[in-house]
Amino acid sequence: MLTKKGQATRTRIVGAAADLVLARGAAGTSLDDICAGTRTSRSQLFHYFPGGKSDLVLALAAFQAERVLDAQRPWLDSLDTWETWDRWRDSVLAHYGSQPHWGCPIGALSSELAGRDPEAGAQVAAHMDRWRALLRAGIERMNLSGDAETHSLALFASLQGGLLLTQTMQSITPLEAALDSALVALRSHASGARCGH
Repeated sequence: MLTKKGQATRTRIVGAAADLVLARGAAGTSLDDICAGTRTSRSQLFHYFPGGKSDLVLALAAFQAERVLDAQRPWLDSLDTWETWDRWRDSVLAHYGSQPHWGCPIGALSSELAGRDPEAGAQVAAHMDRWRALLRAGIERMNLSGDAETHSLALFASLQGGLLLTQTMQSITPLEAALDSALVALRSHASGARCGH
């Protein structure tokens, strides 16, 4: 069990390392890079992350997942009207529009680890599944026609594709277009009574 000071140090290491890995990728970031970027020694790093880089990468994924989900709150947790869906969309655009590296840090880690470290990749993918489950819960609250699982998968694929193109093009426009199209598609499954809300 870490002391309060120890937990603060661990959190500081994770936060600084998250930015390094986001900029360079997990494979392109060495433990020496992390030590230099976080101003910690190797022994201190291994004290907080006994499994070394693999433990740290999993901690980074959890940190980034919370950062991404928190940026979408409170809307992500209360998607039950078209107004809350629009506000959720706006929060996603605001968050990624303010990010220096664009793209989805969870998606980037997941795709990077999937081929190299399937176990770690699966743990990182679980964070994406949690995000999609929150979207699916909102879709279920909307009582749309069709299958909520399919709708959430299509929405999440649009979101991730938009984020990938946003990173590639260094413009928020692809993400905006992807979200707008996905929400139009969702609205097409609403009954006439729900469309105006």
